[in-house]
Formats: sequence, C-alpha cells, structure tokens
Amino acid sequence: MTAWARRPLRHRIPHRIPGSRARDLTRVPGPGEQPAAPFVVDQTARSPHALADGAGKREGGDVDIRDYARAVRASGVLLVLGLLLGGCVAGVVSALLPEQYTANSQLLVSSRVTGDPATAAQAGQFAAQRIASYEAVLTSRDLASAVIRDLSLDEEPEDLLARIDVSLQPETTVLDVSVTAPSAQRALAEVQSVDQNFQSFVQSLETPPGTNVSPVRVDVIGAPVLPDAPSSPRLAVNTAVGAAVGLLLAAVVAVLRYRLDTTVKDDATASSAAGGAPVVGHVPKDDGLARRQLLPPRSTTLTAEAFRHLRTNLNFLDVDDPPRSILVTSSVPGEGKTTVTVNLATVLAESGNAVTVVDGDLRRPRLDDHLGLPGGTGLTTVLIGAAPLPQVLQSLDGGAVQVLTGGPIPPNPSELLSSVAMAEVLRQLAADRDVVLIDAPPLLPVTDAAALAGLVDGVLLCARWGEVTGEQLRRSATTIERVGGRLMGVILTVIPGRPETASYGYGVEPPTPLDRVARLLHALRRREQVLPDLRLPLPAVRPRKAPPAGLHRERVGRSAAEHTDPQEHRRPGAPPPSTGAGGIPA
Repeated sequence: MTAWARRPLRHRIPHRIPGSRARDLTRVPGPGEQPAAPFVVDQTARSPHALADGAGKREGGDVDIRDYARAVRASGVLLVLGLLLGGCVAGVVSALLPEQYTANSQLLVSSRVTGDPATAAQAGQFAAQRIASYEAVLTSRDLASAVIRDLSLDEEPEDLLARIDVSLQPETTVLDVSVTAPSAQRALAEVQSVDQNFQSFVQSLETPPGTNVSPVRVDVIGAPVLPDAPSSPRLAVNTAVGAAVGLLLAAVVAVLRYRLDTTVKDDATASSAAGGAPVVGHVPKDDGLARRQLLPPRSTTLTAEAFRHLRTNLNFLDVDDPPRSILVTSSVPGEGKTTVTVNLATVLAESGNAVTVVDGDLRRPRLDDHLGLPGGTGLTTVLIGAAPLPQVLQSLDGGAVQVLTGGPIPPNPSELLSSVAMAEVLRQLAADRDVVLIDAPPLLPVTDAAALAGLVDGVLLCARWGEVTGEQLRRSATTIERVGGRLMGVILTVIPGRPETASYGYGVEPPTPLDRVARLLHALRRREQVLPDLRLPLPAVRPRKAPPAGLHRERVGRSAAEHTDPQEHRRPGAPPPSTGAGGIPA
C-alpha cells in the first residue's frame, strides 16, 4: 500500500507556510537540537502569466510607470480600435465640413521721406513705431464695413473680421493679410478690397493738415492670387490628428481599466487574496480542451504539460503528510473546476496512482456527460442507501481511474453532502485508492462545497484568469477556513497564452514573428493542437507503464476489499514504482 493509502482520512496537520516544502514548524526540538529557522517565502513573485492583460499590481498599491506601460502594451486590440475609430471619425467629419479658400497678400509700410540719411532713418523709425497701430486698423470694424460696402456683402462686420487674419513679420514693417471665404473668387475679392481700403485709411489718417501727401506709404508687395485648392478642411492632417487623439484616449482607457481592474491575473494577487495559499498550477486557455474536456492519453500538448506541472507541485505541498482526499472547487461557476478535476486525475493515473473521481456537484452533476458515462446511479444512490458503493463505481483506463458520478438530483444536496454517510463514502474511497478527487460546486453561490471542505484533507481552489475578483477569492478562502478546511493552493485557469508571459522565469525570450509562423506551420504539419504562445517547464516525471489502448468503461461490482491493493492495476511482473516526495511515484 502506498504512502497515500497509509494515512487516515481527515488527518489534520499544523498549517505550514504557503509555498515552502513541508516542515513542521510547531515541533518541539529534541535534546541538543537547534530550533528550526522559519521559512520566509516571497509571495510577491510575479506569475509567469502576469501582465498578459496588463501588469500585476505591486504590493501595497504601488504602481510605477513600467506597470502602466505594460498595461498599455497589453491592450493592443483597444489601441488599434482607438486609432482606427479616431481616424475614421476625424475623416468623416472633415469630409462633411464645407470647403474654405484662403487668399493672402503682403503689405509693406514705409516712409515717403527722401533726402539726407538722418532724415530717412527718422522716417523709418517712425514707420516702425506706427506699424502696431496699422495692424489694429486692418482688424477694425470701420475697415470691415468699408469692405462690405464695396463688395455688397450680406454679413455683419464682425463676421468678416472673423475671417480676416493679420500678422506682423518680426523685425520688419511687413504685414501678412489673409482672408478666408467659401469660394476662391470671393476670398480673392475680399483680400484685394482689404488692401485697397487699408491704403486709403492710412492715407487719410497720416496726411498732415494743409498737405495732400502722407509721410507713410503702403505698398502691396505680395499681390494676392486666386487660390487653386481649399485651405480647409485638411483631410489628411485631420485624419492623422484624430487617429492620434483616438490612440491617446485608448491608452488612457487601458490605464484606467488596469487601475480599476480587480480581477486576478497574477500569482501575487491570487495568493494574497487566498490568504497566502500558494499558486500551484497554471492552466492555459485551450479551445480544444473546452470542447472535449478530457486530454488524450499520453498527450504532449502544452495543456497536458501544465497538468503534469500541477501534479509535480502537489508532490511538494506536503511531503511528510500528503493529502489523499482533495476537493476541487471554485468561487463562481465557469472557472474550469470539472476540467481540472478530470485531467488532474488523468495525469495522476499516468504516474501509477489509483485515482477515484467523485462528482460532488449534486445540483448540476455533469461528470458523466464529460466522460461519456451512464449517470442513472451514483453518489446520491449510495448516500440514500439504495446501492452499495462498489456497485456504482465505474472504471476508466483499466481501473486506474474510477468514477463515482452524481446520480439523480436530490432535493437536499447540502444535507446529503454534510451527512455521516458522505463521510463514510470518502473514508472507504480513501482506504481503497491512492487519491480521491471530488468535483464540488462553487463556494459562493451554494454551501455544498463548504460542507465537503471539512471532510477532506485539502482543497484546491480554481480561479479563472481575468474573471474572478480578488474579493471573491478572499471570500472563498475565508469560507474554507471557517468550516475547518485546509486550502492547499490556487490554480489559475484559462490563462491567455501570450509569448510575453510564458517565460516562467527561465530567461526565455519572447518569440519573434518568424518564430511564431514557424511554430504554427509545424503544428499544422503535425495536425495536432499546439498553443504557440505559452511555454511551460516539463516536470521530471518518468512514466512507469503504458496505459491500455483506448478509453473503455466497465462496472465495478466487487467489494471494496478487492481494491485495497492498487498494484493489481499495474502490468503483471512489473516492479512497483518508487515513491517520491508526497507519496506520488516519481
């Protein structure tokens, strides 16, 4: 009988520091022994999958610019949408705006004084001093009224002044005048009228009394021409500006979403919310697994390796006192607990363990549908005494995995799961098998899983990446602790497989686009699913036996005593597997 089968059901041990290898910190040192130094486990380490949608928030809420940069970089779809939406909106608005034409002219203000250089210099200085006043004349209401009278325009002077722009070239006496109008001909006529009326105004204002000649002259040095293209709207410029604004707004939204996001997306957040329980597994998003629920035998996909990695981590959770009955649950529905249960059972059976999977979700029993087994009788039948346990057990993989389906849906599932009969069922299963996995309902909607948590050796809590919140995870961990259960660890599920997050701390650089194309082509040639954006380390597990070909089912009608030795499921003549840490064969 393996180490899994030698420990009694619900044998409690002192709580150990999450993430450390088992060491009883409460043991009193013997004579001459030094007290054991406590382990200090750094729970702030980032998940290998952290920042797949942003950056894992730092402890204490401290966030630096790198976290924001990663959050923006991870929101690629949002950035592209913002870029396209901003550019499209700006382009459409620009196309709907009426066209405007601008005509330009340049006016030189100078002095008419001639003679000796000193007098000419004084005249030039006089013109430079007056140039600021002339700029005000060009934008005066009187000049605008004169232009309206000359051209018989049907608008107010203020409307015309809004379309006139005057600027003074630095360190010169040159005035730039531009007039914008709905048509090129009107813009040309208006700027010409502005020039002529300005010359008349200066002549009238600067001519001394008793003379007919003004000391200041205004010359048109840049004659206005008919505009050949509209000055606005500038479609290309407006589209580019709109795209830039849309990109900026998308980045702001990405940062705000990151700051306001309370979902679990990294190991540090998950462990902190779960009261310090370690993250023991990372299950990548796998559309193929979502359809078929069960991994093929001896699968080599990255998803299968993720479950083997989970199995390896379970070996070291409690080396001296390994759990034999494990409850797999979640905070809310849809977090993949059933998928985790059946595939964890598969990889445990691969390493030579005799595993029993129990459908503890009596409200919505689905284990029979996932595995293609008949579900007319099951756990409910045993709990009400309608059938003995050995008669309702069903076998997969030649007996390496036994399944106890849910059976008929009872009216009182919570009472049945917390009954003495349920505790006796778990005791019998734990006595006969190496590992018992119970697929339980979610913790928060109903109390069924809480009732089971106090009957098992440990609880694995599934947390769907980017869906479950830290508060939900905290409430689940509190519920498990309140009923006397032991939370062994958290399993992050449905993790998007992005190359930036798949290094697992081993220095694996993100693959280049050419690497991705090559891996996709290789996967297509092999005609098997490979997730190109996730890398997981392979556990050092040496398979002991080849499973029987295919997946078959058979009714187990023998008594429990006939199953006490799991070696009957191994190949005849094969030596028993050596047990590693935790009692699971290495």
